[in-house]
Amino acid sequence: MRRNKLARRTNLAIVSAISILVVLLCWSISPILPGMARSQTEVFEEVWQTINENFYDPNFNGVDWNAMRNKYEPLVSQARSREEVAVVINQMLSELNTSHTRFYTPDDPAYYQILGIFSPRSRELQEQVQSFLPDGKIEYTGIGIFTKTIEDQLFISAILDGSPAAIAGLQVGDQILSVDGQSFHPIHSFENKADQDVTLLIQRSPEPNSQQEIVVTPRVFDATTMFIEAQDASIQVLEQNSKKIGYIHIWSYANEQAQQLLEEELLYNQLSETDGFVLDLRDGWGGTPITVLNLYTGRGPSVTSVFRDGTRYISDSHWKKPVVMLVNEGSRSAKEILAYGFQQYEIGAVVGTQTAGAVVAGRPFLMQDGSLLYVAIADVYVDGDKRLEGIGVTPDVVVPLPLEYAQGVDPQKERAIATTLEIITQSE
Repeated sequence: MRRNKLARRTNLAIVSAISILVVLLCWSISPILPGMARSQTEVFEEVWQTINENFYDPNFNGVDWNAMRNKYEPLVSQARSREEVAVVINQMLSELNTSHTRFYTPDDPAYYQILGIFSPRSRELQEQVQSFLPDGKIEYTGIGIFTKTIEDQLFISAILDGSPAAIAGLQVGDQILSVDGQSFHPIHSFENKADQDVTLLIQRSPEPNSQQEIVVTPRVFDATTMFIEAQDASIQVLEQNSKKIGYIHIWSYANEQAQQLLEEELLYNQLSETDGFVLDLRDGWGGTPITVLNLYTGRGPSVTSVFRDGTRYISDSHWKKPVVMLVNEGSRSAKEILAYGFQQYEIGAVVGTQTAGAVVAGRPFLMQDGSLLYVAIADVYVDGDKRLEGIGVTPDVVVPLPLEYAQGVDPQKERAIATTLEIITQSE
């Protein structure tokens, strides 16, 4: 995988840089790791106190936070499992009506992904992780899917490029019925089964006769690199009406390598030869300073190198061709600010569905039992006074994507490609 460092650019940012923001994906949760010995009420109290001291709004969005402790603490003491404790705690956190505020246990892939995003930049977090994860490695075994429950039915909502699920032929919209004859669990269905075949029973259409078994081989995901690997695997060059259209999916923008890989592809590698490209920011995680928009808006001279044989190589530090952005309700946090910037500064069209409206700054706190609390620690505004939290960004071209039994059809991506082609044609 290409990781070459690009030279830092000094072009003036079009909007103020902000702290790294991260988007949330939520699954059901519950496990026990070595060292988790504190009582349920002690964990609850630690969560409550952490919110009390760190939540960005001292008025707690109008919620009586002391009353929440009195309301939910008895429910925690009655919980019969760690999973039930997590449910109660998240019910309490939902009263704050704010994104980037959720409680996770190691039964949730997001637990590892948040740690994988934040630990490389936090020595304190790295040291804390050593106590709860074997060898301090932030990894879990899975197949690379995101899921969504609709009317008590579980559907695949997204698939990481290059993942075991993608290789096996699973599709967005597949209903998961079982894994090796048992109910699906995002962690337990695959733990201790890396490099071993598991059988998923899925249903591909509303008709029961569309059920089929698909064999998948789970692998160990390193949470610090998995999204960069998926981004690299997503790169495509598509031929449309004699034009070349590039495509890349940034699953997480919370690592500086995401932008480095993007710029390397657009300026020096295979996407540099395309006539326009689609930037897919659907699902996954947010993050990134908004200076990344300088790639499309900044100015600078091109450099032409002429070799002995007369070969000429032109190097440019900015993307000057058409670009179209793809977003959906899974595009959160700083990805939403990028979508806002695309529209405000007329960089390119935004296609898809309305973004999540989850735009505050979050920070993880590792609890003493190894569970993880993600807390909104700062409110965020763009262009001075515009708040996107709870509002989101409406695309220029709205294209729904019905999830149930979609059979892998992606009308949003198809429309983004068509829109890119239209812009290329109009600019000729």
